[in-house]
Amino acid sequence: MLSFFIIFILTWVLNLFLPWWAGVLPAFIIGAWMLDRWVHAFLIGFSGVGSAWFIQAFYIHVMNEGILSNRIATMLQVNTPENVLIITFVVGGLMGAVAASTGFLFKAAFKPELTAY
Repeated sequence: MLSFFIIFILTWVLNLFLPWWAGVLPAFIIGAWMLDRWVHAFLIGFSGVGSAWFIQAFYIHVMNEGILSNRIATMLQVNTPENVLIITFVVGGLMGAVAASTGFLFKAAFKPELTAY
């Protein structure tokens, strides 16, 4: 649970000042440092980065009254701006899941006693 909050908070802060891919860094580091199973790394990375991206996108959606989300929904040809928020969660979550899994597998490559399952 602590690893989820660390990934969430660091992703939130880094995405305020750095490019979109900055969420990879905390997920990779926490995956290599704190997590002990591949499945945990995948799920915690997915939920941590995905939640941070979703909440930031929802905040932007609320603050500009959905104008940006409606335009993006039109551009992506999805029906509603809520679908844009779901897509944002999934894309961010997959990015975080791959990063945390890569971090764990990087650690497992150097420690043969760790298993990937």
